[in-house]
Amino acid sequence: MDIKYKQLGGTDLQLMDSLLDCFGKAFEEEDTYGKQRPSADYMQSLLESDSFITLVAIDDNDRVIGGLAAYELKKFEQQRSEVYIYDLAVDSEFRRKGIATGLINALKPIAEQKGAWVIFVQADHGDEPAIELYTKLGVREEVLHFDIPIGRNKSG
Repeated sequence: MDIKYKQLGGTDLQLMDSLLDCFGKAFEEEDTYGKQRPSADYMQSLLESDSFITLVAIDDNDRVIGGLAAYELKKFEQQRSEVYIYDLAVDSEFRRKGIATGLINALKPIAEQKGAWVIFVQADHGDEPAIELYTKLGVREEVLHFDIPIGRNKSG
């Protein structure tokens, strides 16, 4: 199986829709990723943004079988940035074949070109496949994560 990795741009709206479908299925959150999708103008603007990075893994049949969405976070204490992987998923049929590692490896030169000094990602307790992958690729840090609601979103 030949996997291609592609960084999405503003004209890749169909591939982005396919990635959202992949995320919804992989995370078992089809409503979250499909029910209130942004408009084409919003998505195009996001894909053209300098701070948003999206990569997809495409199989021999031109299907999106995985992908990641990341953000470049420009730092203030030094002239550098960090890249945060917000979502990463691979279709269940294609897991354990190195595709997630391939996506992260495809992200590295993009992050380097942006002047990032590190890529970071979080994993949920109990998500052993993700924890195993990230442990293999990086240094583990134990942190606490807090969601702080804002006025219009009291439920978090």
